[in-house]
Amino acid sequence: MKVRKSGKVLYVSPEVASQEDNDYLESPKAIPIVNKVALEDKICHDENLVINKTSSKEIAEMSRTSLIGSEEQKHEVRKPAVRAKVPFEKGYSQMDWLKLTKTHPDLAGLKGQSNRRLITMDEVSQHKDGSIWTVLKGRVYNISLYLKFHPGGADMLMKAAGRDCTSLFNKYHAWVNAEFLLEKCLVGVLDNNP
Repeated sequence: MKVRKSGKVLYVSPEVASQEDNDYLESPKAIPIVNKVALEDKICHDENLVINKTSSKEIAEMSRTSLIGSEEQKHEVRKPAVRAKVPFEKGYSQMDWLKLTKTHPDLAGLKGQSNRRLITMDEVSQHKDGSIWTVLKGRVYNISLYLKFHPGGADMLMKAAGRDCTSLFNKYHAWVNAEFLLEKCLVGVLDNNP
């Protein structure tokens, strides 16, 4: 067997011995055996290190010590913040929300008014209780009915009540197509010139 250095990891690969001079040569047709591979986190300073008769026990020990080293390094790496998972109540999944958007005539609560009107930020800030409005990417939405359907829970969505939630939205799930999910909740467009 021969140990090759690649970055900080040592690879132990099977080799084929030559009959003439008993040197170890790599065989292009050699099939690596998974239980004969060991990874280490230490750098080998001798690039020509050859292991002539490495036993399975030695390789297992090398693997075990490399795993222990990896576990110690995990504590040094900063883990991302864990989001609290909120279980859905029965009938309040995202699929249920999509069904509701297809069947409910007035999720925005407009009662026949147009959803193309301009709305000031003062008017949005008045809707924090009961009819809850928020601004997302310049559009005003009534999110009252969506509270129970929100995967992060109603408490997280209430942080957006009566204010512009674009930065909060982008922080947690910018990839979500909110325009599609909330299209039936559209109240109007934010008026930037009050």
